[in-house]
Amino acid sequence: MELTYLRTFCEVVSSGSYTRAAEKLGYAQSSVTAQVAKLEEMYGAILLERSGRGMIPTFAGNNLLPYARQMLALSEEAKGMIAGGDRGVLNIGAIETLAAYYLPHRLHRYRLRYPEVQLRVQPGSEEGIITAVKDKSADFGLIFDVTYRSDEIIALPLRQEPLYVVTHPEHRLAKETEVTSNQLADEPLVLTEDTCTYRKQLLQELKAAGIAPRIDMEFGNLEGIKQAVRHQWGTAFLPRYAIEEELNTGVLTGIPLTGKQEKFYIQLIYRKERMLSPAFEHFIAEMRQ
Repeated sequence: MELTYLRTFCEVVSSGSYTRAAEKLGYAQSSVTAQVAKLEEMYGAILLERSGRGMIPTFAGNNLLPYARQMLALSEEAKGMIAGGDRGVLNIGAIETLAAYYLPHRLHRYRLRYPEVQLRVQPGSEEGIITAVKDKSADFGLIFDVTYRSDEIIALPLRQEPLYVVTHPEHRLAKETEVTSNQLADEPLVLTEDTCTYRKQLLQELKAAGIAPRIDMEFGNLEGIKQAVRHQWGTAFLPRYAIEEELNTGVLTGIPLTGKQEKFYIQLIYRKERMLSPAFEHFIAEMRQ
């Protein structure tokens, strides 16, 4: 029964509302309120409070939250192992580019083999994905970075991926075989958010060359960046997998940046102590295809 209460508590925190949590869980709102009240009675503390943004966890609620998520994750893990791993929920954290361009057809193949497994893809920043894997709110994570190392996490490199300076086909740099940092001086840049690992790579290269970057636009999604380049509003810096279709059709041009940048890899991460059911092992194999 406690797991049910914990699941309800986590859903209220995620949705910020008793009403939305009730809709998501298929309960009456009064049932959600009663379950939270029983949980508060069990732990002897107020766990949720109302604010201008809806229901938020109290200090005690914030302390309970990671433990609640871990208990729920362990419960799902145990169910999966006992059932042979062919049913249940598979939570995957992924940066936005990989969620959009790397995962879909691989998840489609996986679903053909395991139709009873419910797939939940949680887009986020690399830092957030690593945290989610560590606190067990995500079973696997997909990141794009230099080789990740951790005592707690296994990081499987799936494939190396080049990074390109991306321009309109009529741009002055489009015919170049390589682009130097100096050629990007005063170039209007259209970049991803500042938590993006490959954006940091570009800015480090420019800084090393003594160039102050001219960042004209920032987008939180790849389509916005690509549309900006197509309208000739600026130049981008993106991994090849995100512009594969545009390169093949000639809509955009991708040129390598000169220098000895660190190699970037698509990586699958999961906890070292994670017990792998047959379904999870097949998921890993599918990601490596």
